[in-house]
Amino acid sequence: APVGFWDPLKLSADGDAEAFKRRRSTELKHGRVSMYACLGYIVPEYFRFPGYLSPSEGLRFEDVPNGLAAFSKVPVNGWLQIVLFAGFYEFPTYNSDRAPGDLGWKAITASEPEALKRKLNAELA
Repeated sequence: APVGFWDPLKLSADGDAEAFKRRRSTELKHGRVSMYACLGYIVPEYFRFPGYLSPSEGLRFEDVPNGLAAFSKVPVNGWLQIVLFAGFYEFPTYNSDRAPGDLGWKAITASEPEALKRKLNAELA
């Protein structure tokens, strides 16, 4: 990590490396989900997809309000799709053979090892 090992709540005081690895992986995942959530909250203020969110219910994208009010407008099948997609994404992402945050493909790359280390540490910070 960029500032060294930092554990003010002593969550890893037991020395369980596997639990620490799981927490690190979960922290990265929650950070990524939070970034997507922020985008999902901001982007609809400026852009809406054309067409229907649910053609069978006659619900257009422009009919869905912004923010928390959207929860009540999305049909049950829409929520089912969201939950299934999240489960599909969640299932393979934690693999104890990989380093935390390693999804099997590289989103952050650099040709120099020091530059790569700096970029990866910036993601953790």
